[in-house]
Amino acid sequence: MHLPLWEATVRLGTALFFAGIIGWEREAKGRSAGLRTHMLVALGAAGFALLGMELIAAASTDAPGAQSIELLRIIEAVATGVGFLGAGAIMQSGAKVKGLTTAASIWVVSAVGVACGSGYWIVGLLLTIMGLLTLTAIQWLAPDPGPEHSKDDES
Repeated sequence: MHLPLWEATVRLGTALFFAGIIGWEREAKGRSAGLRTHMLVALGAAGFALLGMELIAAASTDAPGAQSIELLRIIEAVATGVGFLGAGAIMQSGAKVKGLTTAASIWVVSAVGVACGSGYWIVGLLLTIMGLLTLTAIQWLAPDPGPEHSKDDES
């Protein structure tokens, strides 16, 4: 990794924290896309951005500049394709939307796949740990939206 591990961790953690602020507010108001969904989307986006920068740095030292553009196209294609896959996981039943956390987690694991496939297993590990913590340990932090809204949009 060209970026120090502590800096990658801080960048991913900062994305989680900032998105968590917005997600907490949305969850407190009983919106279907709440704390965990916002945090997972930010984690995935930060992962793609971090990987893009790392791959550009790696390609610029190992190969001509044209290859770095091709590497970014791969990441872009994965992010776009998985976005459509995640959209398929979202279902609406009346006023209730289900599957948002699943869609976000699918997107995050696509970043894990790009990281590991590109040889950046440390970034992949960080994304996996932070994604898992977001799905499990962070749930206790979310405010209770009340009985008319499901605590978990996966039900």
